[in-house]
Amino acid sequence: QVQLVESGGGLVESGGSLTLSCEASIMMASLYTMGWYRQAAGQQRELVAAVTSLAGTNYGDSVKGRFTVSRDYAKNTLTLQMNNLNHEETDIYYCDAHRVTDGREYDYWGQGTQVTVSS
Repeated sequence: QVQLVESGGGLVESGGSLTLSCEASIMMASLYTMGWYRQAAGQQRELVAAVTSLAGTNYGDSVKGRFTVSRDYAKNTLTLQMNNLNHEETDIYYCDAHRVTDGREYDYWGQGTQVTVSS
């Protein structure tokens, strides 16, 4: 059974830090791109940061220099260190695992974890 379990969300003051973690239960998880996305009510889900199967990283423009994504391929975990958070980043943060192979797309999402940044 495919499962992505996020943890680490919560309440933080503006300017503070939080660390999110995602643990993936997926066969051959190392072959997936894993990433963090966030979505505010009524808004589209947007990329925060992702790590490919070859350890390449990609960040959303608004988080560059403040957030750091890392991945443990042996433990199938993805971690997002978020620094200098601002109120506008209050969102639900989702972990995603994505892979395209042999013409088939595999895309799995976690349940999401709430991050609330007080102003």
